[in-house]
Amino acid sequence: MIRTIVMMDLPIDDIANMERWYYRDHSSEISRRYGPWLERHESFLALNAPEDARAYGFYNWRITECYWREMPEPGPKGAYCFTPAPVWNPIVAVATPAQPDHDFWGWDRFATDGACIRWYQIFRYPLGVRLQDGEDWYLNVHAPEVCKQPGLRRFFTYPALKPPVPLPGMWHPEGSPPEEMQMVQWDRVTELWYDSFSAWRHAVIENPPQYTLPEWATDPFYPETTDRYPFFKPGVDFVSSFILERPTDEFKRDTRHYLP
Repeated sequence: MIRTIVMMDLPIDDIANMERWYYRDHSSEISRRYGPWLERHESFLALNAPEDARAYGFYNWRITECYWREMPEPGPKGAYCFTPAPVWNPIVAVATPAQPDHDFWGWDRFATDGACIRWYQIFRYPLGVRLQDGEDWYLNVHAPEVCKQPGLRRFFTYPALKPPVPLPGMWHPEGSPPEEMQMVQWDRVTELWYDSFSAWRHAVIENPPQYTLPEWATDPFYPETTDRYPFFKPGVDFVSSFILERPTDEFKRDTRHYLP
């Protein structure tokens, strides 16, 4: 089974129109057209993160996850084009396995232990860094150090599928997402869970563990890098959002017609 993820960031003046499009047009087109292949179609509205949390490549609108029994072929395939969105802003798209390949921390936690916020991260190693070298640092060096964050509740990660899996569907040539806004080359999806934004701030900003810098953090031959946690350039190699535990919408299960 494959999980596809789409994350979007929007100017606040466009959110109302995009919400109408998503409920009235896009979600129903996805569920109706791809129901035979689609196991789950869920979407999370981003939390209104405080300013210091927005410095980490923050995306402010929706994270949508689809779980596929198998991927349908892309293209029209006898169906209508998707209804174009009223606006387009940067789109992050990535596919992963349905389950994480590493569950580092908090796997023995019960749901009754308390609610959490989820720091949802998508990143790629900087240009010029070999995937094998980046993975070795992240999984074997960085992850054990992250587990020392005070108050961390959950920490798990998924590898991005290679090559990138194209999203199914058919966009009209005059209404498709511009290629320059589609960010599809990613290496991992990671989640870190905390009790609250105050707990996140304590763990990430005020009292973080001592981290081992990756080689690219101080090497001038790697452009677009940073020597500050999480050691990726925000908005370029690292994007993130904050969501709650359950989806805002479960479109396969709860069909809600759009009402203005």
